[in-house]
Amino acid sequence: MSETLKFYSLDSQFVTEKGEKIDLPVVAYHTWGKLNENRDNVVLVCHALTGSSDAEDWFSGFFTEGLFDLQNQFVICTNVLGGCYGTTGPQSINPQNGERFQGNFPEISIRDMVRLQQKLIDSLGITGIELAIGGSMGGMQILEWSILDSRIQKMIVIGANAQHSAWAIGISEAQRSAIYADKNWNNGFYQPNRQPEQGLAAARMMGMLTYRTYESFNQKFDRNRQAKTEQFQVQSYLNYQGEKLVKRFDALTYVRLTQAMDSHDISRDRGTVKEVLNQVTIPALIIGIDSDILYPPVEQKELAHHLPRGYYKEIRSIHGHDAFLIEFDQMISIISPFLNLQREKVTTKL
Repeated sequence: MSETLKFYSLDSQFVTEKGEKIDLPVVAYHTWGKLNENRDNVVLVCHALTGSSDAEDWFSGFFTEGLFDLQNQFVICTNVLGGCYGTTGPQSINPQNGERFQGNFPEISIRDMVRLQQKLIDSLGITGIELAIGGSMGGMQILEWSILDSRIQKMIVIGANAQHSAWAIGISEAQRSAIYADKNWNNGFYQPNRQPEQGLAAARMMGMLTYRTYESFNQKFDRNRQAKTEQFQVQSYLNYQGEKLVKRFDALTYVRLTQAMDSHDISRDRGTVKEVLNQVTIPALIIGIDSDILYPPVEQKELAHHLPRGYYKEIRSIHGHDAFLIEFDQMISIISPFLNLQREKVTTKL
């Protein structure tokens, strides 16, 4: 359904919020559908921490169940700045010296990611974005988009917050510490085939525990053991998830993206959270997950409360934060009325 992976190259330097310069950055992206004559039939999708620009892979339910109208809409998703799926990141070649950035890749912010995405959107001549949608780190990007760009007509934010909490920052730091402790970690400099595999695997295992819940793990694994090894099934599952991520992801990318999430604060240099959100007047559907321990519903309720046209809805699931990648039937039942209300120009609460 999607076109092949595409690349956009900025023909100048990109300057981060902290003033670091990245020469000629590249943005990897996927698209589905076609732009209309006015170039305003766009759906922008933003991915979470370890996602890629292939939204059809991880947001599959929205494609198969028809939430995205590929006959009439142009869906676009980019790999974020700092990523390892085609967009310039730590393992990219630095044009200044012909070597991989690795530990020299600068710390970036969610705002930096969005500012680079804007360059791509500008290059495509896009004049309007019907809908911007994302969950977790993707939702953080959507919030920044709604503040930075007037082309956004409506947005859906799932399992995200206005500011990364002390709780979430602490979890990120614990995961990074596992990477730093790996014998192959040398302040971010390592051979591509010698990256901190055990550290990254351990970080992923910690992450998986925060993405799910007590009830989810007990229901799935209980105290059952593997028949051959006598290992608890939950141990086998976590080891598998760690090994799986190591095969497809870069350790320093994990470090830089979690640092970017920790820096997430829509009020930075803008005023209070309330003041910033009050200025975002587009229709905004904010979705929380009742069992999410990483970004609990109180954070999404705050967003909806301060957004002038904010609507709050909640997914009920035992699966915690990961529910936004699992409970597609619930999400579609929540999202469809919101989209219909906007088409009918109704502004009352859902």
